[in-house]
Amino acid sequence: MTDVADIREATPGDPPVEVDRMLARIEAVNQFLHAAEGHLPADRLVAARTVAERAATRLALSRDHTVVALAGATGSGKSSLFNALAYFEMSPVGVRRPTTDVTHACVWGPPEGAARLLDWIGVLPRYRFVRESALDGDDEAPLHGLVLLDLPDLDSVQDRHRWEVERLLGLVDMVVWVLDPQKYADRVVHANYLRRFRQHRASTVVALNQADLLAPAEVPRVVDDLRRLLEAGELDGVPVLATSALHQASMANLRVTLEHAVATRQAALRRLSTDLDATAEELSALMGPAIPTDDVDGEAEQKLVNALASAAGVPALVDAAESAYRQRAIATAGAPLARGLRWLRPAPLRAGPPVPSELPGGTAPAAPHRPGAAPPPGPATIQRPIVGLAVRTAADRVGASLPEGWRDAVGGASRSRIDDLPDALDRAVAAVEREPDHQPLWWRPVGLLQWLVTLGAAAGLMWLLVGYVLRSLGLAKLTYPVVGPLPVPALMLLGGVLLTLLIAAAVTPVVAAAARRVGQRTDARLRAAVAEVGRDLVIAPIHTVLRAYLRASEAVTSLRAR
Repeated sequence: MTDVADIREATPGDPPVEVDRMLARIEAVNQFLHAAEGHLPADRLVAARTVAERAATRLALSRDHTVVALAGATGSGKSSLFNALAYFEMSPVGVRRPTTDVTHACVWGPPEGAARLLDWIGVLPRYRFVRESALDGDDEAPLHGLVLLDLPDLDSVQDRHRWEVERLLGLVDMVVWVLDPQKYADRVVHANYLRRFRQHRASTVVALNQADLLAPAEVPRVVDDLRRLLEAGELDGVPVLATSALHQASMANLRVTLEHAVATRQAALRRLSTDLDATAEELSALMGPAIPTDDVDGEAEQKLVNALASAAGVPALVDAAESAYRQRAIATAGAPLARGLRWLRPAPLRAGPPVPSELPGGTAPAAPHRPGAAPPPGPATIQRPIVGLAVRTAADRVGASLPEGWRDAVGGASRSRIDDLPDALDRAVAAVEREPDHQPLWWRPVGLLQWLVTLGAAAGLMWLLVGYVLRSLGLAKLTYPVVGPLPVPALMLLGGVLLTLLIAAAVTPVVAAAARRVGQRTDARLRAAVAEVGRDLVIAPIHTVLRAYLRASEAVTSLRAR
Protein backbone atom coordinates (compact mmCIF):
# COMPACT_ATOMS: atom_id res chain seq x y z
CA MET A 1 0.00 0.00 0.00
CA THR A 2 1.22 3.49 -0.85
CA ASP A 3 1.44 5.81 2.14
CA VAL A 4 -0.22 9.22 1.72
CA ALA A 5 2.70 11.08 3.30
CA ASP A 6 5.10 9.35 0.93
CA ILE A 7 3.01 10.48 -2.01
CA ARG A 8 3.10 14.12 -0.88
CA GLU A 9 6.85 14.04 -0.54
CA ALA A 10 7.47 12.11 -3.74
CA THR A 11 5.59 14.56 -5.94
CA PRO A 12 6.17 18.10 -4.65
CA GLY A 13 4.75 19.81 -7.76
CA ASP A 14 4.06 23.55 -7.85
CA PRO A 15 3.73 25.65 -4.70
CA PRO A 16 0.40 24.90 -3.01
CA VAL A 17 -2.58 27.18 -3.52
CA GLU A 18 -3.85 28.62 -0.25
CA VAL A 19 -7.58 28.49 0.39
CA ASP A 20 -7.67 31.90 2.05
CA ARG A 21 -5.94 33.50 -0.92
CA MET A 22 -8.35 31.74 -3.26
CA LEU A 23 -11.32 33.14 -1.34
CA ALA A 24 -9.76 36.61 -1.46
CA ARG A 25 -9.40 36.36 -5.24
CA ILE A 26 -13.01 35.27 -5.61
CA GLU A 27 -14.04 38.26 -3.52
CA ALA A 28 -11.91 40.49 -5.78
CA VAL A 29 -13.88 39.25 -8.81
CA ASN A 30 -17.14 40.00 -7.01
CA GLN A 31 -15.88 43.47 -6.12
CA PHE A 32 -15.01 44.10 -9.76
CA LEU A 33 -18.44 42.91 -10.90
CA HIS A 34 -20.14 45.13 -8.32
CA ALA A 35 -18.07 48.13 -9.41
CA ALA A 36 -18.55 47.52 -13.13
CA GLU A 37 -22.26 46.69 -12.99
CA GLY A 38 -24.22 49.27 -14.92
CA HIS A 39 -21.06 50.75 -16.43
CA LEU A 40 -19.74 47.97 -18.66
CA PRO A 41 -21.84 45.83 -21.05
CA ALA A 42 -23.35 42.90 -19.19
CA ASP A 43 -22.17 40.40 -21.81
CA ARG A 44 -18.54 41.39 -21.08
CA LEU A 45 -18.98 40.30 -17.45
CA VAL A 46 -20.77 36.97 -17.92
CA ALA A 47 -17.59 34.87 -17.97
CA ALA A 48 -16.16 36.49 -14.84
CA ARG A 49 -19.49 36.15 -13.01
CA THR A 50 -19.66 32.48 -13.97
CA VAL A 51 -16.12 31.78 -12.73
CA ALA A 52 -16.72 33.57 -9.43
CA GLU A 53 -20.01 31.77 -8.76
CA ARG A 54 -18.59 28.40 -9.77
CA ALA A 55 -15.45 28.82 -7.66
CA ALA A 56 -17.36 29.96 -4.58
CA THR A 57 -19.86 27.13 -4.92
CA ARG A 58 -17.15 24.51 -5.47
CA LEU A 59 -15.24 25.54 -2.35
CA ALA A 60 -18.42 25.78 -0.28
CA LEU A 61 -19.59 22.29 -1.23
CA SER A 62 -16.44 20.34 -0.34
CA ARG A 63 -12.74 20.95 0.08
CA ASP A 64 -12.07 17.32 1.00
CA HIS A 65 -13.02 15.80 -2.35
CA THR A 66 -11.20 15.80 -5.66
CA VAL A 67 -13.37 15.43 -8.76
CA VAL A 68 -11.53 13.73 -11.63
CA ALA A 69 -13.15 13.19 -15.02
CA LEU A 70 -12.23 10.53 -17.56
CA ALA A 71 -12.81 12.16 -20.95
CA GLY A 72 -12.24 10.69 -24.38
CA ALA A 73 -13.66 9.67 -27.71
CA THR A 74 -15.62 6.58 -28.58
CA GLY A 75 -13.53 3.43 -28.36
CA SER A 76 -10.81 4.95 -26.20
CA GLY A 77 -11.66 2.62 -23.33
CA LYS A 78 -12.82 5.24 -20.79
CA SER A 79 -15.41 3.00 -19.21
CA SER A 80 -13.01 0.05 -19.05
CA LEU A 81 -10.44 2.29 -17.35
CA PHE A 82 -13.13 3.56 -14.97
CA ASN A 83 -14.09 0.01 -14.02
CA ALA A 84 -10.46 -1.07 -13.66
CA LEU A 85 -9.74 1.75 -11.22
CA ALA A 86 -12.83 0.78 -9.21
CA TYR A 87 -11.98 -2.96 -9.39
CA PHE A 88 -15.44 -3.94 -10.63
CA GLU A 89 -17.82 -3.01 -13.44
CA MET A 90 -19.76 0.12 -12.69
CA SER A 91 -19.96 1.86 -16.06
CA PRO A 92 -21.32 -0.20 -18.96
CA VAL A 93 -18.86 -1.05 -21.73
CA GLY A 94 -20.48 -1.12 -25.15
CA VAL A 95 -19.54 -1.96 -28.69
CA ARG A 96 -21.64 0.54 -30.58
CA ARG A 97 -21.85 4.33 -30.70
CA PRO A 98 -22.42 5.99 -28.38
CA THR A 99 -21.03 3.84 -25.62
CA THR A 100 -21.53 6.05 -22.55
CA ASP A 101 -24.94 7.73 -22.52
CA VAL A 102 -24.80 9.32 -19.08
CA THR A 103 -22.15 10.31 -16.58
CA HIS A 104 -21.24 7.71 -13.97
CA ALA A 105 -19.51 8.52 -10.69
CA CYS A 106 -17.54 6.50 -8.19
CA VAL A 107 -16.86 7.93 -4.73
CA TRP A 108 -14.05 6.63 -2.58
CA GLY A 109 -15.01 7.03 1.07
CA PRO A 110 -18.27 7.89 2.82
CA PRO A 111 -20.85 9.07 0.26
CA GLU A 112 -22.50 11.68 2.47
CA GLY A 113 -19.86 14.36 1.96
CA ALA A 114 -19.88 13.96 -1.82
CA ALA A 115 -23.66 13.87 -2.27
CA ARG A 116 -24.15 17.64 -2.49
CA LEU A 117 -21.10 17.94 -4.72
CA LEU A 118 -22.50 15.34 -7.14
CA ASP A 119 -25.89 17.05 -7.05
CA TRP A 120 -24.18 20.26 -8.15
CA ILE A 121 -22.20 18.46 -10.85
CA GLY A 122 -25.42 16.85 -12.05
CA VAL A 123 -24.79 13.11 -11.67
CA LEU A 124 -28.04 11.27 -11.04
CA PRO A 125 -28.14 9.19 -7.81
CA ARG A 126 -28.70 5.91 -9.66
CA TYR A 127 -25.41 6.37 -11.49
CA ARG A 128 -23.36 6.92 -8.34
CA PHE A 129 -21.20 4.16 -6.81
CA VAL A 130 -19.29 4.04 -3.54
CA ARG A 131 -15.99 2.46 -2.46
CA GLU A 132 -15.65 2.58 1.35
CA SER A 133 -12.62 1.32 3.26
CA ALA A 134 -14.86 -0.75 5.51
CA LEU A 135 -15.87 -2.77 2.46
CA ASP A 136 -12.77 -2.57 0.29
CA GLY A 137 -9.89 -2.67 2.71
CA ASP A 138 -7.04 -0.33 3.47
CA ASP A 139 -5.64 -0.49 -0.07
CA GLU A 140 -8.28 2.04 -1.07
CA ALA A 141 -7.48 4.46 1.75
CA PRO A 142 -5.14 6.69 -0.34
CA LEU A 143 -8.03 7.33 -2.73
CA HIS A 144 -10.53 8.35 -0.05
CA GLY A 145 -11.92 11.70 -1.19
CA LEU A 146 -11.72 10.86 -4.90
CA VAL A 147 -14.82 11.36 -7.03
CA LEU A 148 -14.16 9.72 -10.39
CA LEU A 149 -16.45 10.50 -13.33
CA ASP A 150 -16.89 8.58 -16.56
CA LEU A 151 -18.10 11.18 -19.07
CA PRO A 152 -20.08 10.56 -22.25
CA ASP A 153 -18.03 10.28 -25.44
CA LEU A 154 -16.89 13.69 -26.60
CA ASP A 155 -17.34 12.68 -30.27
CA SER A 156 -20.85 11.31 -29.76
CA VAL A 157 -23.28 11.65 -32.65
CA GLN A 158 -25.83 13.02 -30.19
CA ASP A 159 -25.53 16.73 -29.41
CA ARG A 160 -26.75 16.32 -25.83
CA HIS A 161 -23.78 14.10 -25.05
CA ARG A 162 -21.29 16.65 -26.35
CA TRP A 163 -23.07 19.43 -24.43
CA GLU A 164 -22.89 17.32 -21.27
CA VAL A 165 -19.16 16.84 -21.75
CA GLU A 166 -18.65 20.59 -22.27
CA ARG A 167 -20.63 21.37 -19.13
CA LEU A 168 -18.82 18.87 -16.92
CA LEU A 169 -15.37 19.84 -18.16
CA GLY A 170 -16.05 23.28 -16.72
CA LEU A 171 -16.92 21.86 -13.28
CA VAL A 172 -14.42 19.10 -12.55
CA ASP A 173 -11.13 19.62 -10.72
CA MET A 174 -8.94 17.44 -12.90
CA VAL A 175 -9.25 15.79 -16.32
CA VAL A 176 -7.68 12.55 -17.48
CA TRP A 177 -7.83 12.57 -21.27
CA VAL A 178 -8.10 8.97 -22.43
CA LEU A 179 -6.66 8.35 -25.92
CA ASP A 180 -6.16 5.10 -27.76
CA PRO A 181 -3.27 4.03 -30.04
CA GLN A 182 -5.42 4.20 -33.15
CA LYS A 183 -6.76 7.75 -32.70
CA TYR A 184 -4.32 9.41 -30.29
CA ALA A 185 -3.42 11.98 -32.98
CA ASP A 186 -7.04 12.82 -33.86
CA ARG A 187 -6.96 16.49 -34.92
CA VAL A 188 -10.50 17.12 -33.69
CA VAL A 189 -9.68 15.91 -30.17
CA HIS A 190 -6.47 17.94 -29.99
CA ALA A 191 -7.85 21.14 -31.55
CA ASN A 192 -11.33 21.21 -30.03
CA TYR A 193 -10.53 19.93 -26.55
CA LEU A 194 -6.93 19.41 -25.49
CA ARG A 195 -5.61 22.77 -26.72
CA ARG A 196 -8.51 24.56 -25.10
CA PHE A 197 -7.30 23.20 -21.77
CA ARG A 198 -3.71 24.35 -22.16
CA GLN A 199 -4.17 26.87 -19.32
CA HIS A 200 -5.16 23.92 -17.11
CA ARG A 201 -1.95 21.97 -17.66
CA ALA A 202 -1.49 21.56 -13.91
CA SER A 203 -4.86 19.80 -13.70
CA THR A 204 -4.48 17.63 -16.79
CA VAL A 205 -3.25 14.10 -17.35
CA VAL A 206 -3.15 12.22 -20.67
CA ALA A 207 -3.55 8.45 -20.64
CA LEU A 208 -2.54 6.46 -23.71
CA ASN A 209 -5.00 3.65 -23.01
CA GLN A 210 -5.11 0.18 -24.53
CA ALA A 211 -1.33 0.18 -24.61
CA ASP A 212 -1.55 -3.63 -24.63
CA LEU A 213 -2.54 -3.38 -28.33
CA LEU A 214 0.98 -2.13 -29.07
CA ALA A 215 4.14 -4.13 -29.08
CA PRO A 216 6.24 -3.36 -26.00
CA ALA A 217 8.88 -1.68 -28.15
CA GLU A 218 6.28 0.60 -29.78
CA VAL A 219 4.85 1.99 -26.57
CA PRO A 220 7.71 4.47 -25.85
CA ARG A 221 7.69 5.63 -29.46
CA VAL A 222 3.92 6.29 -29.46
CA VAL A 223 4.15 7.99 -26.06
CA ASP A 224 6.93 10.28 -27.37
CA ASP A 225 4.91 11.10 -30.48
CA LEU A 226 1.87 11.89 -28.33
CA ARG A 227 4.01 14.09 -26.10
CA ARG A 228 5.25 15.93 -29.23
CA LEU A 229 1.65 16.60 -30.30
CA LEU A 230 0.83 17.91 -26.84
CA GLU A 231 3.83 20.25 -26.88
CA ALA A 232 2.68 21.56 -30.25
CA GLY A 233 -0.66 22.34 -28.60
CA GLU A 234 1.05 24.21 -25.74
CA LEU A 235 0.49 21.32 -23.35
CA ASP A 236 4.14 20.69 -22.63
CA GLY A 237 4.77 19.24 -19.21
CA VAL A 238 1.46 17.35 -19.05
CA PRO A 239 2.02 13.79 -17.76
CA VAL A 240 1.55 11.11 -20.44
CA LEU A 241 0.85 7.66 -18.99
CA ALA A 242 0.55 4.37 -20.85
CA THR A 243 -2.36 2.37 -19.41
CA SER A 244 -4.35 -0.77 -20.05
CA ALA A 245 -7.53 -1.76 -18.28
CA LEU A 246 -6.58 -5.41 -18.79
CA HIS A 247 -3.39 -5.19 -16.77
CA GLN A 248 -3.52 -3.70 -13.30
CA ALA A 249 0.25 -3.28 -13.29
CA SER A 250 -0.01 -0.72 -16.10
CA MET A 251 -2.53 1.23 -13.99
CA ALA A 252 0.00 1.90 -11.23
CA ASN A 253 1.23 5.26 -12.53
CA LEU A 254 -2.29 6.55 -13.08
CA ARG A 255 -3.35 5.35 -9.67
CA VAL A 256 -0.39 7.03 -7.97
CA THR A 257 -1.22 10.24 -9.84
CA LEU A 258 -4.79 10.12 -8.54
CA GLU A 259 -3.58 9.29 -5.02
CA HIS A 260 -1.30 12.32 -5.10
CA ALA A 261 -4.14 14.56 -6.27
CA VAL A 262 -6.32 13.28 -3.45
CA ALA A 263 -3.59 13.54 -0.82
CA THR A 264 -2.59 17.11 -1.60
CA ARG A 265 -6.18 18.32 -2.08
CA GLN A 266 -4.79 20.81 -4.57
CA ALA A 267 -6.51 19.76 -7.81
CA ALA A 268 -9.65 21.82 -7.17
CA LEU A 269 -7.66 24.80 -5.95
CA ARG A 270 -5.29 24.69 -8.92
CA ARG A 271 -8.15 24.38 -11.38
CA LEU A 272 -9.99 27.30 -9.81
CA SER A 273 -6.78 29.30 -9.56
CA THR A 274 -6.18 28.80 -13.27
CA ASP A 275 -9.74 29.91 -14.03
CA LEU A 276 -9.17 33.02 -11.92
CA ASP A 277 -5.89 33.70 -13.73
CA ALA A 278 -7.75 33.67 -17.04
CA THR A 279 -10.45 35.89 -15.54
CA ALA A 280 -7.78 38.31 -14.31
CA GLU A 281 -6.43 38.62 -17.85
CA GLU A 282 -9.92 39.22 -19.25
CA LEU A 283 -10.74 41.86 -16.66
CA SER A 284 -7.33 43.51 -17.07
CA ALA A 285 -8.12 43.91 -20.76
CA LEU A 286 -11.28 45.78 -19.75
CA MET A 287 -9.30 48.17 -17.56
CA GLY A 288 -6.47 49.19 -19.89
CA PRO A 289 -3.33 51.05 -18.85
CA ALA A 290 -5.07 54.18 -17.56
CA ILE A 291 -3.97 55.51 -14.18
CA PRO A 292 -6.88 55.07 -11.74
CA THR A 293 -8.45 58.31 -10.55
CA ASP A 294 -11.82 59.33 -9.19
CA ASP A 295 -11.49 63.04 -9.93
CA VAL A 296 -12.41 65.27 -12.89
CA ASP A 297 -9.54 67.58 -13.76
CA GLY A 298 -10.13 71.26 -13.09
CA GLU A 299 -9.70 72.33 -16.70
CA ALA A 300 -12.42 69.98 -17.94
CA GLU A 301 -14.78 71.16 -15.19
CA GLN A 302 -14.00 74.82 -15.89
CA LYS A 303 -14.66 74.38 -19.61
CA LEU A 304 -17.98 72.76 -18.80
CA VAL A 305 -18.94 75.65 -16.49
CA ASN A 306 -17.94 78.20 -19.14
CA ALA A 307 -20.04 76.48 -21.78
CA LEU A 308 -23.05 76.10 -19.47
CA ALA A 309 -22.73 79.73 -18.39
CA SER A 310 -22.71 80.82 -22.03
CA ALA A 311 -25.72 78.63 -22.78
CA ALA A 312 -27.58 80.06 -19.77
CA GLY A 313 -26.97 83.65 -20.92
CA VAL A 314 -24.64 84.60 -18.06
CA PRO A 315 -22.58 87.05 -20.17
CA ALA A 316 -25.74 88.93 -21.14
CA LEU A 317 -26.89 89.07 -17.52
CA VAL A 318 -23.49 90.35 -16.42
CA ASP A 319 -23.62 93.06 -19.08
CA ALA A 320 -27.12 93.95 -17.92
CA ALA A 321 -25.94 94.19 -14.30
CA GLU A 322 -23.11 96.54 -15.28
CA SER A 323 -25.45 98.60 -17.44
CA ALA A 324 -27.97 98.81 -14.59
CA TYR A 325 -25.27 100.09 -12.24
CA ARG A 326 -24.19 102.72 -14.74
CA GLN A 327 -27.77 103.85 -15.25
CA ARG A 328 -28.30 104.11 -11.50
CA ALA A 329 -25.15 106.21 -11.33
CA ILE A 330 -26.45 108.48 -14.08
CA ALA A 331 -29.81 108.74 -12.37
CA THR A 332 -28.19 110.02 -9.16
CA ALA A 333 -24.84 111.56 -10.06
CA GLY A 334 -25.24 112.32 -13.74
CA ALA A 335 -26.04 115.57 -15.46
CA PRO A 336 -29.77 116.37 -15.68
CA LEU A 337 -29.67 116.04 -19.50
CA ALA A 338 -28.17 112.54 -19.22
CA ARG A 339 -30.82 111.64 -16.66
CA GLY A 340 -33.52 112.67 -19.11
CA LEU A 341 -32.03 110.57 -21.89
CA ARG A 342 -31.92 107.59 -19.51
CA TRP A 343 -35.72 107.36 -19.43
CA LEU A 344 -35.83 106.95 -23.19
CA ARG A 345 -34.45 103.38 -22.93
CA PRO A 346 -35.66 100.44 -20.76
CA ALA A 347 -33.77 99.73 -17.57
CA PRO A 348 -31.71 96.53 -17.60
CA LEU A 349 -32.84 93.76 -15.21
CA ARG A 350 -36.19 95.47 -14.84
CA ALA A 351 -38.62 92.96 -13.41
CA GLY A 352 -41.13 91.69 -15.91
CA PRO A 353 -44.81 91.07 -15.33
CA PRO A 354 -45.83 88.92 -12.36
CA VAL A 355 -45.46 85.22 -12.92
CA PRO A 356 -48.80 83.41 -12.67
CA SER A 357 -49.09 80.75 -10.01
CA GLU A 358 -50.55 78.39 -12.58
CA LEU A 359 -50.29 78.27 -16.33
CA PRO A 360 -53.19 77.37 -18.63
CA GLY A 361 -53.79 73.66 -18.44
CA GLY A 362 -52.91 73.44 -14.76
CA THR A 363 -49.12 73.33 -15.12
CA ALA A 364 -46.79 75.25 -12.84
CA PRO A 365 -44.36 77.82 -14.25
CA ALA A 366 -40.77 76.67 -14.77
CA ALA A 367 -39.08 79.24 -12.52
CA PRO A 368 -40.99 81.89 -10.49
CA HIS A 369 -39.34 85.29 -10.31
CA ARG A 370 -38.60 86.83 -6.92
CA PRO A 371 -38.16 90.55 -6.26
CA GLY A 372 -34.49 91.37 -6.09
CA ALA A 373 -33.53 88.38 -8.24
CA ALA A 374 -32.23 88.41 -11.78
CA PRO A 375 -35.11 87.68 -14.17
CA PRO A 376 -34.98 84.14 -15.54
CA PRO A 377 -33.73 83.91 -19.09
CA GLY A 378 -36.57 81.52 -19.96
CA PRO A 379 -36.44 78.17 -21.73
CA ALA A 380 -35.88 79.77 -25.10
CA THR A 381 -32.70 81.39 -23.80
CA ILE A 382 -31.03 78.13 -22.76
CA GLN A 383 -29.30 76.92 -25.89
CA ARG A 384 -29.75 73.16 -25.81
CA PRO A 385 -27.25 72.37 -28.59
CA ILE A 386 -24.57 74.29 -26.68
CA VAL A 387 -25.45 72.40 -23.51
CA GLY A 388 -25.18 69.07 -25.31
CA LEU A 389 -21.87 70.01 -26.88
CA ALA A 390 -20.49 71.18 -23.51
CA VAL A 391 -21.45 67.93 -21.80
CA ARG A 392 -20.02 65.82 -24.61
CA THR A 393 -16.77 67.79 -24.61
CA ALA A 394 -16.34 67.38 -20.84
CA ALA A 395 -17.03 63.64 -21.07
CA ASP A 396 -14.59 63.21 -23.96
CA ARG A 397 -11.87 64.99 -22.04
CA VAL A 398 -12.41 62.98 -18.86
CA GLY A 399 -12.68 59.65 -20.68
CA ALA A 400 -9.79 60.21 -23.07
CA SER A 401 -7.38 58.13 -20.97
CA LEU A 402 -9.88 55.36 -20.16
CA PRO A 403 -10.42 52.13 -22.11
CA GLU A 404 -13.34 51.98 -24.50
CA GLY A 405 -15.93 50.41 -22.21
CA TRP A 406 -15.29 52.85 -19.37
CA ARG A 407 -15.04 55.77 -21.80
CA ASP A 408 -18.53 54.91 -23.05
CA ALA A 409 -19.69 54.66 -19.43
CA VAL A 410 -18.38 58.16 -18.72
CA GLY A 411 -20.18 59.49 -21.80
CA GLY A 412 -23.42 57.79 -20.83
CA ALA A 413 -23.19 59.06 -17.25
CA SER A 414 -22.54 62.63 -18.39
CA ARG A 415 -25.69 62.54 -20.53
CA SER A 416 -27.84 60.70 -18.01
CA ARG A 417 -29.52 63.94 -16.82
CA ILE A 418 -28.97 66.16 -19.81
CA ASP A 419 -32.72 66.65 -20.28
CA ASP A 420 -32.87 68.22 -16.82
CA LEU A 421 -30.04 70.66 -17.48
CA PRO A 422 -31.91 73.50 -19.29
CA ASP A 423 -34.63 73.82 -16.64
CA ALA A 424 -32.09 73.46 -13.84
CA LEU A 425 -29.96 76.23 -15.35
CA ASP A 426 -33.09 78.41 -15.69
CA ARG A 427 -33.92 77.96 -12.04
CA ALA A 428 -30.34 78.42 -10.86
CA VAL A 429 -29.86 81.66 -12.77
CA ALA A 430 -33.26 82.99 -11.71
CA ALA A 431 -32.48 82.26 -8.05
CA VAL A 432 -29.29 84.35 -8.01
CA GLU A 433 -29.81 87.57 -6.04
CA ARG A 434 -29.37 90.80 -7.98
CA GLU A 435 -26.66 93.26 -6.98
CA PRO A 436 -28.09 95.49 -4.19
CA ASP A 437 -29.27 98.93 -5.34
CA HIS A 438 -27.01 100.75 -2.89
CA GLN A 439 -25.72 104.24 -3.73
CA PRO A 440 -22.19 105.35 -2.89
CA LEU A 441 -22.09 108.42 -0.62
CA TRP A 442 -20.46 110.60 -3.27
CA TRP A 443 -23.26 110.11 -5.82
CA ARG A 444 -25.65 112.67 -4.28
CA PRO A 445 -23.09 115.48 -3.75
CA VAL A 446 -21.90 115.01 -7.31
CA GLY A 447 -25.48 114.93 -8.51
CA LEU A 448 -26.22 118.18 -6.61
CA LEU A 449 -23.12 119.74 -8.12
CA GLN A 450 -24.28 118.62 -11.56
CA TRP A 451 -27.61 120.32 -10.94
CA LEU A 452 -25.96 123.54 -9.79
CA VAL A 453 -23.63 123.57 -12.79
CA THR A 454 -26.47 122.78 -15.15
CA LEU A 455 -28.70 125.42 -13.62
CA GLY A 456 -25.88 127.96 -13.90
CA ALA A 457 -25.35 127.06 -17.55
CA ALA A 458 -29.11 127.18 -18.16
CA ALA A 459 -29.34 130.60 -16.46
CA GLY A 460 -26.52 131.94 -18.61
CA LEU A 461 -28.19 130.55 -21.70
CA MET A 462 -31.54 132.09 -20.81
CA TRP A 463 -29.88 135.44 -20.08
CA LEU A 464 -28.28 135.37 -23.51
CA LEU A 465 -31.54 134.34 -25.18
CA VAL A 466 -33.46 137.18 -23.50
CA GLY A 467 -30.87 139.65 -24.74
CA TYR A 468 -31.07 138.17 -28.22
CA VAL A 469 -34.89 138.38 -28.30
CA LEU A 470 -34.86 142.00 -27.12
CA ARG A 471 -32.37 142.92 -29.81
CA SER A 472 -34.41 141.10 -32.42
CA LEU A 473 -37.54 143.07 -31.46
CA GLY A 474 -35.62 146.37 -31.51
CA LEU A 475 -36.19 146.93 -27.84
CA ALA A 476 -33.68 148.20 -25.35
CA LYS A 477 -30.51 146.15 -25.33
CA LEU A 478 -29.46 144.33 -22.23
CA THR A 479 -26.10 145.27 -20.86
CA TYR A 480 -24.21 142.20 -19.66
CA PRO A 481 -21.60 142.47 -16.99
CA VAL A 482 -18.27 141.31 -18.28
CA VAL A 483 -15.33 139.51 -16.85
CA GLY A 484 -12.37 140.27 -19.00
CA PRO A 485 -13.42 140.03 -22.66
CA LEU A 486 -16.47 137.73 -22.04
CA PRO A 487 -19.91 138.65 -20.74
CA VAL A 488 -21.03 136.89 -17.56
CA PRO A 489 -23.91 134.97 -19.24
CA ALA A 490 -21.46 133.48 -21.75
CA LEU A 491 -19.08 132.62 -18.96
CA MET A 492 -21.93 130.95 -17.08
CA LEU A 493 -22.91 128.90 -20.15
CA LEU A 494 -19.41 127.91 -21.18
CA GLY A 495 -18.35 127.32 -17.59
CA GLY A 496 -21.36 125.08 -16.98
CA VAL A 497 -20.69 123.04 -20.10
CA LEU A 498 -17.00 122.73 -19.32
CA LEU A 499 -17.64 121.80 -15.68
CA THR A 500 -20.22 119.23 -16.78
CA LEU A 501 -17.67 117.68 -19.12
CA LEU A 502 -14.95 117.79 -16.48
CA ILE A 503 -17.21 116.18 -13.86
CA ALA A 504 -18.25 113.52 -16.37
CA ALA A 505 -14.59 112.90 -17.28
CA ALA A 506 -13.76 112.47 -13.60
CA VAL A 507 -16.80 110.41 -12.65
CA THR A 508 -17.08 108.11 -15.71
CA PRO A 509 -13.91 106.03 -15.03
CA VAL A 510 -14.92 105.65 -11.38
CA VAL A 511 -18.42 104.51 -12.34
CA ALA A 512 -17.04 102.21 -15.04
CA ALA A 513 -14.63 100.57 -12.58
CA ALA A 514 -17.41 100.13 -10.03
CA ALA A 515 -19.69 98.72 -12.75
CA ARG A 516 -17.01 96.21 -13.68
CA ARG A 517 -16.75 95.14 -10.06
CA VAL A 518 -20.52 94.73 -9.96
CA GLY A 519 -20.30 92.67 -13.14
CA GLN A 520 -17.55 90.52 -11.66
CA ARG A 521 -19.54 89.86 -8.51
CA THR A 522 -22.63 89.07 -10.56
CA ASP A 523 -20.61 86.81 -12.84
CA ALA A 524 -19.14 85.00 -9.84
CA ARG A 525 -22.57 84.38 -8.29
CA LEU A 526 -24.11 83.26 -11.58
CA ARG A 527 -21.19 80.99 -12.42
CA ALA A 528 -21.28 79.50 -8.93
CA ALA A 529 -24.95 78.67 -9.46
CA VAL A 530 -24.23 77.25 -12.93
CA ALA A 531 -21.24 75.29 -11.59
CA GLU A 532 -23.44 73.75 -8.89
CA VAL A 533 -25.88 72.58 -11.55
CA GLY A 534 -23.01 71.22 -13.64
CA ARG A 535 -21.56 69.37 -10.67
CA ASP A 536 -24.92 67.87 -9.69
CA LEU A 537 -26.14 66.85 -13.15
CA VAL A 538 -22.92 66.19 -15.09
CA ILE A 539 -19.83 65.94 -12.90
CA ALA A 540 -21.43 63.86 -10.12
CA PRO A 541 -22.52 61.05 -12.50
CA ILE A 542 -19.04 61.10 -14.05
CA HIS A 543 -17.51 60.89 -10.58
CA THR A 544 -19.64 57.82 -9.92
CA VAL A 545 -18.15 56.09 -12.96
CA LEU A 546 -14.60 57.15 -12.09
CA ARG A 547 -14.98 55.87 -8.53
CA ALA A 548 -16.29 52.60 -9.92
CA TYR A 549 -13.30 52.48 -12.28
CA LEU A 550 -10.94 52.98 -9.34
CA ARG A 551 -12.61 50.21 -7.33
CA ALA A 552 -12.54 47.90 -10.35
CA SER A 553 -8.86 48.63 -10.91
CA GLU A 554 -8.06 47.86 -7.27
CA ALA A 555 -10.06 44.63 -7.54
CA VAL A 556 -8.10 43.54 -10.63
CA THR A 557 -4.82 44.27 -8.85
CA SER A 558 -5.94 42.09 -5.93
CA LEU A 559 -7.13 39.38 -8.31
CA ARG A 560 -3.82 39.24 -10.17
CA ALA A 561 -1.84 38.87 -6.94
CA ARG A 562 -1.44 35.14 -6.32
